[in-house]
Amino acid sequence: MIKAKKSLGQNFLTDKNVINKIINLTPIENKIILEVGPGTGNLTSHIIKKKPKKFYVIEKDNNLASILNNKFKDQLIIINDDVLQVDETLLFKDPVTVFGNLPYNISTEILSKWIINLKNHFWFNSLILMFQKEVADRIVAEFNTSSYGRLSILSNWKLNIKKICDIKPEAFSPKPKIDSSLLFFSPKNNYVKIKNPKNLEKITRIFFNQRRKMIKKPFNQLFNGDQKILDKLKIALTLRPQNLNLETYYRLTCEYENLRS
Repeated sequence: MIKAKKSLGQNFLTDKNVINKIINLTPIENKIILEVGPGTGNLTSHIIKKKPKKFYVIEKDNNLASILNNKFKDQLIIINDDVLQVDETLLFKDPVTVFGNLPYNISTEILSKWIINLKNHFWFNSLILMFQKEVADRIVAEFNTSSYGRLSILSNWKLNIKKICDIKPEAFSPKPKIDSSLLFFSPKNNYVKIKNPKNLEKITRIFFNQRRKMIKKPFNQLFNGDQKILDKLKIALTLRPQNLNLETYYRLTCEYENLRS
């Protein structure tokens, strides 16, 4: 039996009902597929049965990469590397479908990296990803709620996001101590054009640094109290960070970039 490594946030998905739900969310046959963190290959084997055109997996664990290689031979292209070090925009010429039971300890880092590194084209056509439930709740959170924050704003910038279901710890081995959630991401056709996504990160970091306080201080720090921007975006300085909707943060970032251009 393969022992999961806590240091790599490994929890192997074993529940066949959940696996079937995942592989039936989007067409696989004759598509280019990427699976992140395939672990022991439980989901991998079901994807192979659906006959993808090409199938890549990214697995950091040397031992698991070797097991996958022995198990699936030439049915997979195995990238034995840290997903945070892989540049998917260079790896794929055509959009791919991505499946991932992401390591919980770096799941937000992986998603943030993928969004920030998006250029003018999308290297994927859909992302089907597992997160711990608390993180998923933050990703899909609406403004004016306690879960809404930086991750919600960044995730929803260029992506449509749909929550598929919550998944109990019993679906994994070893059992995590928390529930998980499955999310489906697809590219937006229309989104606010921001020149440098790191500016969106900066704006949201400064605004949410003191999320329970009014936005007067962060706004003055970034915009020097510019009344024209307040009027244009219909913002009151008595609001709190979670009271500003997604669009307002994207437009604030554009205003910030305009001031510095």
